[in-house]
Amino acid sequence: ACISLGSRTRAIGNAAKSQIVTNVRNTIHGFKKLHGRSFDDPIVQTERVRLPYELQKMPNGSAGIKVRYLEEDRPFAIEQVTGMLLAKLKETSENALKKPVADCVISIPSFFTDAERRSVMAAAQVAGLNCLRLMNETTAVALAYGIYKQDLPPLDEKPRNVVFIDMGHSAYQVSVCAFNKGKLKVLATTFDPYLGGRNFDEALVDYFCDEFKTKYKINVKENSRALLRLYQECEKLKKLMSANASDLPLNIECFMNDLDVSSKMNRAQFEQLCASLFARVEPPLKAVMEQANLQREDISSIEIVGGATRIPAVKEQITKFFLKDISTTLNADEAVARGCALQCAILSPAFKVREFSITDLVPYSVTLRWKTSFEDGTGECEVFCKNHPAPFSKVITFHKKEPFDLEAFYTNLHEVPYPDPRIGSFTIQNVFPQSDGDSSKVKVKVRVNIHGIFSVASASVIEKQNVEGDHSDSPMETETTFKNENKDDVDKMQVDQEEGVHQKVHAEHTPEEEIDHTGAKTKTAPSEKQERLNQTIKKGKVKSVDLPIQSTLCRQLGQDLLNSYIENEGKMIMQDKLEKERNDAKNAVEEYVYDFRDRLGTVYEKFITPEDMSKLSSILEDTENWLYEEGEDQPKQVYVDKLQELKKYGQPIQMRYMEHEERPKALNDLGKKIQLVMKVIEAYRNKDERYDHLDPAEMEKVEKYISDAMIWLNTRMNAQNKLSLTQEPVVKVSEIVAKSKELDNFCNPIIYKPKPKVEVAEDKTKANSERNGPMDGQSGTETKPDATKDSTQHTKSSGEMEVD
Repeated sequence: ACISLGSRTRAIGNAAKSQIVTNVRNTIHGFKKLHGRSFDDPIVQTERVRLPYELQKMPNGSAGIKVRYLEEDRPFAIEQVTGMLLAKLKETSENALKKPVADCVISIPSFFTDAERRSVMAAAQVAGLNCLRLMNETTAVALAYGIYKQDLPPLDEKPRNVVFIDMGHSAYQVSVCAFNKGKLKVLATTFDPYLGGRNFDEALVDYFCDEFKTKYKINVKENSRALLRLYQECEKLKKLMSANASDLPLNIECFMNDLDVSSKMNRAQFEQLCASLFARVEPPLKAVMEQANLQREDISSIEIVGGATRIPAVKEQITKFFLKDISTTLNADEAVARGCALQCAILSPAFKVREFSITDLVPYSVTLRWKTSFEDGTGECEVFCKNHPAPFSKVITFHKKEPFDLEAFYTNLHEVPYPDPRIGSFTIQNVFPQSDGDSSKVKVKVRVNIHGIFSVASASVIEKQNVEGDHSDSPMETETTFKNENKDDVDKMQVDQEEGVHQKVHAEHTPEEEIDHTGAKTKTAPSEKQERLNQTIKKGKVKSVDLPIQSTLCRQLGQDLLNSYIENEGKMIMQDKLEKERNDAKNAVEEYVYDFRDRLGTVYEKFITPEDMSKLSSILEDTENWLYEEGEDQPKQVYVDKLQELKKYGQPIQMRYMEHEERPKALNDLGKKIQLVMKVIEAYRNKDERYDHLDPAEMEKVEKYISDAMIWLNTRMNAQNKLSLTQEPVVKVSEIVAKSKELDNFCNPIIYKPKPKVEVAEDKTKANSERNGPMDGQSGTETKPDATKDSTQHTKSSGEMEVD
């Protein structure tokens, strides 16, 4: 995940990684943590110190990145940066698959909040991708693990519990999943969003910075390029220490002020240095087991992924906690991406994949709050508790006389690695009292969708109908400005959960649950309540009317802004394409110069006069000098014209060489064909029975044709042999090949005419009667025999076949 912006073009991925040190200020990496956050967010400010490029406050308050692109300072939103990366991945996939790619599944850390998730979804739109699912990284790993397992317990048996531990570059996540045949359920997830491989690199960097300060009297942290080089070397050293316990050297040449620096470190020192970091491995493991209500003996295996889990001390901590061997069956680097690809194939109608259902969870508990009519009173209800299954919908019933606001927020802010507890506020509009003055019954559906994003999905009012039914709708028609001043609108709220009221109408078959608050917590049997509602609807006493909802989401990207990002990405792709074409045109000139000069001294030498040779050599040399001087930076067309100009000199030489190389073979082929036909003529004259059925007049034509062909060949060859290699040829290879083809077409049908078959007279009459049917293509019914007749004739004549 690396993007380097230059004066003319962008490099993305590996090409950008190699520029981290050379193009320090404009190479962006480590930006995933900045999604969905404001510039003033403490996390952003902490990251800001670490990053070699500049962060900037965007007009909407979010964190942006300021870089120099196309010779001007440009701020980019995080959605644009991730959009660039995703667009590059899209292009890579399209090139490999040779077809357009639109749908994808994108992985995100399981601890991402709604604002961060929505930001990643926006980045996918910038790249022109349709994200089918935002998938938690540990869940993707679990899918990659489970879908190939043939020995999972059947659905009616106790599930197999597996712990997945993922420690990557900057975050640490743990999840425990229950597997049965064809399904996985995430039981709990825990995380430390600020512990990863880079923390260990940082510890090493700090150690060596201090050492170099005393040893070489240099302050590395003042020089961002030197600091980045030190980071790269420390990362290499860390990897080497995972494999070696002995002392390992660290050497960097021309590090700072032309100084070469060196030092050493061993694994024991490293573990001592990072003791506080290793101590942070255990708490999430402990927490995940507590939340899932499992004991160590309930766990059947422990799978580790992510680069940092390769550090021996990390593995040691995990083994010490579970008292079990760690399993490394998954590819530590690819497991997440594989899981996403499998999920995408499951969701796509184009692939047939083994059915596998995935139940994820809500990482933080979510509460709804609303105002009640008591003096500034508020009501609240926890709609989703921590580790609640997801995707999931719930229906809450309110008794209201006027439009009302619902505010969604994270219940326990200390659990959430985000400074703002708000998710968003939702206004349920067009709510009025019933025709008899009573409060309206409003059913509100809240859900956590397949991306793990919370929303108020829909709201409807259950409206009582007048028995006469003439003006029953009038209260609904009134404008939103109409407000009922009646104060006895007591929010009767009651919670009464009906587990598993599955609504098949719902996309994704999200499980549903109903919550209905009225003072007392009496539980009515779900079936009874449903039946009563159905009966009243049947009698026509009530009807359900959908209500409009206005949502204001925390840190939501405006549509206009998103459209401008999409447009900008299109322009940048176009700029990259034009720059690539310009470079390709320039490289083509350079390649032609070197290639031609090389051949002039070898294979083309005989085909050019000494005067032309020196003239062409100087043209090539001038072009080469031009390329490195004023031709260094020219528009594409200038290079295209330059190449055409060079080819004007080069092509005649190239053509003479090619003609000389290919002429002997073409002559040989024609000579052989003439000899073959002459042999047949000879045999015919000697009354050979193979040819006694041939027509004498036709054979005469063949004889004349062959003698003409020989005269043509001999005159051309005599003329050609008189010429030197530097002159234009008299006869071209293409003419000789054409003569060969002409000979085949003229002579072969005559000399290879098959003998008439005498013995099967009946068949012949039958065939004739069939052939008297309509001609080719005139009638659909009779064409078959015609086609077979045609094809046999052709295969015998010229080796071609026609199919009708």
